[in-house]
Amino acid sequence: MEENLDKNNEVNKEISDNTTKSNSEKIKVNNSEKVINMDINNGDSATKNIIKNEINTPEKLITKPIKELPVEKKPFQEFINNHLIPSLTEEINQRGLEINNINLINTNRPIAGDKCWVINCEIKDICNFWLSFEKDDISSLKSISVSKPNQKPSIIESFLIDEKRITLKLIISRILQRLNGQKLIGFN
Repeated sequence: MEENLDKNNEVNKEISDNTTKSNSEKIKVNNSEKVINMDINNGDSATKNIIKNEINTPEKLITKPIKELPVEKKPFQEFINNHLIPSLTEEINQRGLEINNINLINTNRPIAGDKCWVINCEIKDICNFWLSFEKDDISSLKSISVSKPNQKPSIIESFLIDEKRITLKLIISRILQRLNGQKLIGFN
């Protein structure tokens, strides 16, 4: 029995010595066995295969975390009502302005009169604006109309026509940019 232990110790020592000196090493692990192939180049090309049976490696279950959809990929009405309108309201309020009314309705577009989705916003004592979506999709054609309080809009302007990727922040920043460009919410 001591001879077997001595032989095992010699093999283990030889493996240990050779792994530090080996030029290449390949390790393959199966569920029920482990095979280590080592090429040792010490003047002659000798290959040793050592097989250790019954090494149980437990299978690991890898679960990917569930990524939440970006807000821009959510259904149109959910995006507008739960994300765009509250974020836009917050941005306008941070500038010291007050919103009297803001809502999404499927109605006639100002001036043109065609039926589409319209966000109508009334900023107290400053202006009204209408952001129109041709379809219930944030990537559809969009237009914006702006007017002073108690007046009807007289111009329809295209909105975000050159953008390939429409984001919540982009929509908000461009609305504020349009209002600022008309000198309605700030100084130029």
